[in-house]
Amino acid sequence: MQTKRSKYLPALAAAFPYTLPIFAGFWFLGLTYGIYMNVSGFSFWYPMLMSLTIFAGSVEFVTVNLLMGSFNPLQALVMTLMINARHLFYGLSMLDKFKGLGAKRFYLIFGMCDETFSINYTAAIPKDIDRGAFMFWVTFLNHMYWFTGSTLGGLLGSLLTFDTEGLEFVMTAMFTVIFLEQWLKDRDHTSALLGLTLSALCLFAFGAESFIIPAMLAILAALTLLRRPLERKEAQDDFSDHN
Repeated sequence: MQTKRSKYLPALAAAFPYTLPIFAGFWFLGLTYGIYMNVSGFSFWYPMLMSLTIFAGSVEFVTVNLLMGSFNPLQALVMTLMINARHLFYGLSMLDKFKGLGAKRFYLIFGMCDETFSINYTAAIPKDIDRGAFMFWVTFLNHMYWFTGSTLGGLLGSLLTFDTEGLEFVMTAMFTVIFLEQWLKDRDHTSALLGLTLSALCLFAFGAESFIIPAMLAILAALTLLRRPLERKEAQDDFSDHN
């Protein structure tokens, strides 16, 4: 027991400062998510258990509409895969870092969100700090930030006395902000324009109730076909910047 304590406590002290910026963001979004769930008619148990077991912010917001709509497991599967497909590449990038970590790697895989991946992949872990314990604490702390924020939001939602009509727009606003941030970051907007165009065409062709899956499949197919040209263009732009 003394050996475990001497290994994990220093790792906690080293990991905690890295997660402080995540704490602010996760608590704010978690509170919003919990309140949104409550306004949508769900008790605090839903955001509490979903944030604990799903732990995928964007998917959890989407799940609200999935729970309120008709039962469509195919739509839920495709939507979840499309939203979190980037995690496949996160996992491949962490294969070497997770080697030799024993049973804790299963939790590290489960809890690897964008922010946790960024810290665990890039952090300069001191040589006297256990690498596995450091990554465990980063993952656990970020998970608990989201869990406690969502749970508190679900509890507070039932106590709010002001008019919460329109709060469901928070999900639309969140994805709009994500889209705009990506637009501003990328110099080539081909993929974004392609996604907007294909989504609009599928909306026109299939209607508002059925366009999501065809749109996602069309975007996936188009980006797969255009992947190499887009990568070459990006490489050319990077080359031009360095010269």
